[in-house]
Amino acid sequence: MPSFDIVSKTDMQEVDNAVNSVIREIANRYDFKGTKSAVERKEEEIIIIGDDDYKLKAIAEMLKVHFTKRKIEPTALDFGTPEKAAGNTLRQVVKVKQGIEQEIAKKIVKDIKDSKMKVQASIKGDELRVQGAKRDDLQAAIALVKTLDLPLPLQFVNFRD
Repeated sequence: MPSFDIVSKTDMQEVDNAVNSVIREIANRYDFKGTKSAVERKEEEIIIIGDDDYKLKAIAEMLKVHFTKRKIEPTALDFGTPEKAAGNTLRQVVKVKQGIEQEIAKKIVKDIKDSKMKVQASIKGDELRVQGAKRDDLQAAIALVKTLDLPLPLQFVNFRD
């Protein structure tokens, strides 16, 4: 029985490369000279530090641009709320999304079932498995999932006949 998996994985090496590019850009930009602005990555979190709200937003935009250049969806970033930090600066924690959350997985399964396609979708941990009798049905399911407006990037892997 043909099947495929729907996953949401972010390549952490590419995240590292994007963060390093942002660090280099901060060092070179004139408006960041002499400021305490910084970016660092700790496992699946990116910590942005800026002198004020403007610098924090500018660094967040740089992150999105460099993620796009590295072919990582900016929707993989979950920006937290800015908070006060030491030395009169602001800190913002950005989580890098990995896996599909249960609520989103349930919504995808419900939408596939409501479409009356001849496929079965099941949740396996933080990913989904879709099975069907024909390859065309599975391709229609992929097309349907791509049209959904979801807050995270999805990949379709392990397509088997």
